[in-house]
Amino acid sequence: METIKIKLIKSPIGRTTKHKQTVKALGFKKVGQILEKQDTPQIRGMLKAIGFMVEIVE
Repeated sequence: METIKIKLIKSPIGRTTKHKQTVKALGFKKVGQILEKQDTPQIRGMLKAIGFMVEIVE
């Protein structure tokens, strides 16, 4: 299965509880962190929900 790299570029401070929980569920601990995740529909849905806070690293 393919993997994607995701970078948190904006802080969840001041965001809704749902956004904060999504950031935590993805495994982010701090801004600027890059994670590698499996490219599944569930992960894509999470990224769509917080798309303004993350970027996909090529």
